[in-house]
Amino acid sequence: MGYRQLWAADPGAWRAAGAAWRGLTDPVGRRAGELSADAAALRADWSGGAAGAADARLAALRAELTTVSPALIEVDQVLAEFADRLGAAKARLAAAVTRADGAGLLVDRQGRVAADPARAPTTPRSGQVAAGVGAAIREALELAGAADREAADRLDALAAAARSTWVAPPPPGRPPPGAGPTAVRAWWAGLTPAQRRWLVAHEPGLVGRLDGVPVADRDQANRLSLGVRREELLAARRRLLERVPRGPAELAGLLRVDKALAGLDALAGRLAAGEAPRAYLLGLGTAGEGRAVVALGNPDRSARVLTYVPGMTAGLGDATGELGRAARVLSRCAALAPEGETAAVLWLDYDAPDFLHEAAWPGQARDAAPALHRFQEGLRATHEGPPGRQTVLGHSYGSLVVGTAARDHGLAADALVFVGSPGVGVAHAAELRLPPGQVWASTASDDVIRLARPPDEMARQALHAASPLTVAGPGRELWFGHDPSHPAFGGRTFPSGRHGHTGYWAPDNPALDGMARIVLGR
Repeated sequence: MGYRQLWAADPGAWRAAGAAWRGLTDPVGRRAGELSADAAALRADWSGGAAGAADARLAALRAELTTVSPALIEVDQVLAEFADRLGAAKARLAAAVTRADGAGLLVDRQGRVAADPARAPTTPRSGQVAAGVGAAIREALELAGAADREAADRLDALAAAARSTWVAPPPPGRPPPGAGPTAVRAWWAGLTPAQRRWLVAHEPGLVGRLDGVPVADRDQANRLSLGVRREELLAARRRLLERVPRGPAELAGLLRVDKALAGLDALAGRLAAGEAPRAYLLGLGTAGEGRAVVALGNPDRSARVLTYVPGMTAGLGDATGELGRAARVLSRCAALAPEGETAAVLWLDYDAPDFLHEAAWPGQARDAAPALHRFQEGLRATHEGPPGRQTVLGHSYGSLVVGTAARDHGLAADALVFVGSPGVGVAHAAELRLPPGQVWASTASDDVIRLARPPDEMARQALHAASPLTVAGPGRELWFGHDPSHPAFGGRTFPSGRHGHTGYWAPDNPALDGMARIVLGR
């Protein structure tokens, strides 16, 4: 790709083209449903050999339509990832041209750098700047060219498959229950592309929840299951409405289902939006408060990956808001390090406590820990190329989930971060199975979580405060163990402004920079 091409390229247009292809999944799905209804009607009123042949033909057409849907989503994935890389290349190019302009240099339409005769005379430093600008332009063009070639190759492979081996018989065998991500990855790698497409189209519920299946395939499967998940919530709502008399439990259930429905619709809107970074749906559940695992950017292809675990009250109804927090860290990473790819995952795949009396016990964190362990192992197993840097961030009760998973099962992570933590289930950073230098924490001075003391610690501090001879200071003990932001915990800390318990992601909070720098490994 040449200088003029890159300068004129429009990443948004490629992103919109991908969204248009993905948008065809809805009409394709409706037509497949219509064929199914037509076949049922024919079977009711028509019999014999001709009827059997017609039924078989309708079934084949329906199968072809069903199997094409994953490809429509895959085209969107390819074009969205191409648009992201193109945007990164354009940003590098713009930065190089700005640097040249500041040094009194000109960049011509071929990308050549020379002195501007209308400005100050050249100096020895001008030559150094020109060389640096020229190198930066070449790097931007190489990045864009590599992205262009890769996208073309992936689309060519799809087109070739459509002409030859698109539809395959169902593959034999499935991973046994409880199979680890590494075994799942090996099973998936052993399938042909046509077999994988069949599984995504016909068994999306299986493919979408398996840690060890690549991100792109899980995204396709879970997007195809969105309608089913919505029907589950609507059915639950109908059952609650049918109950007479309707007591407090039913009313609470209705509120929960309505919140989950609103959250699902909001999440579906974000998934349908052709905006950067592209969202990948890695998990979705409707039980309880609802669950969601969503990545911004493709973790399999990113050099740095953040997994964010939210805390108390989080559920499907809060998914887009919590995803916004992950997006703010991702945006700050892009500002600090535009040269590399970073992805951020919202991991909301556990039953978070809804009330304080539930949050006072570690049971829900213990229940969540194995799933978080498997998910992180899955990210390691499916990552392309050299291992990426993985960071796991827990907020509030989510920090206990992260700490419990690390303590009891181990986490495939290079760094752990705790913000607004009530304790992480251990007395010292070394118990988390990571080097203490890669365990980080921050607690704002006005965060009410500082009051989450165990009864004996609260009594001790009250005695200290009442004594004329002592001054009560910040205690080390929190409800779930030692305060990870206390120096004696043995980890590292980063500052936070006075933004309370939920303000760590505020744009003017230094904690946002702190989280981003940890993700980047700086």
